[in-house]
Amino acid sequence: MDIIGLDRIAVLESVRVVGSAGPGDWDRPTPCDGWTLRLLVEHMGAQHLGFAAAARGEGADAAAWAHRAAGDDPAAWYRETARTVLDAFAAPGASERRFALPEIGTGTTFPGVVAMGFHFIDYVVHSWDAAATLGLSLALPDEVVEAALPLALRVPDGPVREGPGAAFRPALPVTDGGPLPRVLAALGRSPDWR
Repeated sequence: MDIIGLDRIAVLESVRVVGSAGPGDWDRPTPCDGWTLRLLVEHMGAQHLGFAAAARGEGADAAAWAHRAAGDDPAAWYRETARTVLDAFAAPGASERRFALPEIGTGTTFPGVVAMGFHFIDYVVHSWDAAATLGLSLALPDEVVEAALPLALRVPDGPVREGPGAAFRPALPVTDGGPLPRVLAALGRSPDWR
């Protein structure tokens, strides 16, 4: 399966998980230090909109990546942002375009398939973050999680992950189990978080 298909499955799983949140869930803490479910979902939606802009050749504009409030119905808002990025990635030629991703590096661009891989690994992990917050199981096919593992293992570790605003925390020791616990540990998540 290509990166667009893999990403689509991960994003749709995030939509399913976020859609299960009720009114009392938005202030719950998440595996992302200091973030409630609402803040996590707003981050996820803002990233969808930023990556969609990048797929259209507009990613260099910092405003495309700005935090946005999810309003009174965070699940519906999130569903719309997910639709926006999925449509942008599916547009003809999107995977061949170069993406400006200022949060990763200014003044440089990334091949579309590489940038889509960054998005994909984010949504495998953020789907789990939201599911863990809500006490739900993650329903990603084995082939999707297996495709995520080599990407997770390529994310640089070290001091860059220790600063404020780091995308991932320092890697944790590899745990026993299948590929999902290894993906999570590689990106600083404890698979046992509750």
